[in-house]
Amino acid sequence: MIESIGGENGWYSLPVAWRARGVLDRLVGGVGLRRGRRDPRRLRVGDSVDFWRVEEVEPGHLLRLRAEMRLPGLAWLELSVRRDRDGTVYHQRAIFHPRGLAGHLYWWSISPFHSLIFGRMPRNVAAAAAHAAVASCAAAAL
Repeated sequence: MIESIGGENGWYSLPVAWRARGVLDRLVGGVGLRRGRRDPRRLRVGDSVDFWRVEEVEPGHLLRLRAEMRLPGLAWLELSVRRDRDGTVYHQRAIFHPRGLAGHLYWWSISPFHSLIFGRMPRNVAAAAAHAAVASCAAAAL
């Protein structure tokens, strides 16, 4: 499920916020969201996903994306899934290494938006995974 993020599939939270970030990136000379994805379901290291680049992928377990948007620093988004005896655990991290004062100011200015955007993602990812599991079971029953 985590490998299907981005492109036409969306980002599982506030599409308008992701589009706005893409527009802002284009305004400062970045790639914005126009790149989409090579494949709607599968990713491999080196693929672009909107304004991200796949750095690591372990299907069904880990997806690490490095930002290629214009930023005063370096950024990653990491999504992971692990199964244990209590069920499935989804984990996400947004990592930012600021460059200079501009990087710190940028991070503090967008921090409130990150909690809105990334706060909704776990619930929406879980709902999409549950929907996909039901659809898979229904298809297998046919």
